[in-house]
Amino acid sequence: MVPETTEMILGTRNHGKIAEFRSLFKGMQIKLLSFYDFPDVPPVVEDGKTFEENAAKKAKTIAKATGRIAVSDDSGLEVDFLNAVPGVYSARFAGERATDRENARKVLKMLDGVAWEERSARFVCVICAATPKGKTISAEGTCAGTISFEMRGSHGFGYDPILVPDGYQMTMAEMEPELKNSISHRADAMNKFRKVLKGFVQGQKK
Repeated sequence: MVPETTEMILGTRNHGKIAEFRSLFKGMQIKLLSFYDFPDVPPVVEDGKTFEENAAKKAKTIAKATGRIAVSDDSGLEVDFLNAVPGVYSARFAGERATDRENARKVLKMLDGVAWEERSARFVCVICAATPKGKTISAEGTCAGTISFEMRGSHGFGYDPILVPDGYQMTMAEMEPELKNSISHRADAMNKFRKVLKGFVQGQKK
């Protein structure tokens, strides 16, 4: 396992993401810090054209600024009927200061009148770790499903109230956190990420 002394900085101020990552890192001997432990680190402008570009930029910038390994992710919703929109613009789909509900409401409005069979979509997550010297690893995960006709559920965050994962009748927001964290795009990415993380960290200590 990764030594207990390994500190990693999670590059987000989103409390929902922090909680999910702490759950997903459970069992790994890592001291997980966040932006709240480094209030002087400025926000990173997410101007990449892909989830991977954004995740790598955040991780590299934070690692260089703090001198520690940084872990960051970029994630969002891709709706097939909308040609993979909102994609990398998921967090600000309805405007720079839009709330999660406003973003979800915009997707529902754009799909108004669209049949269930044409509402296929997926959550995508890319997790990236970077060292202060700029070396990176990354992993991508997905969770496929269908966009519901209305917002349902009070758990989770983001677009969770409007995505019904394949094989379920509940939206992500109607699921208990334990279930969601076992099938989510972030869990899928983390399962792949964990497999390469140990070697990555050990390689930095040589």
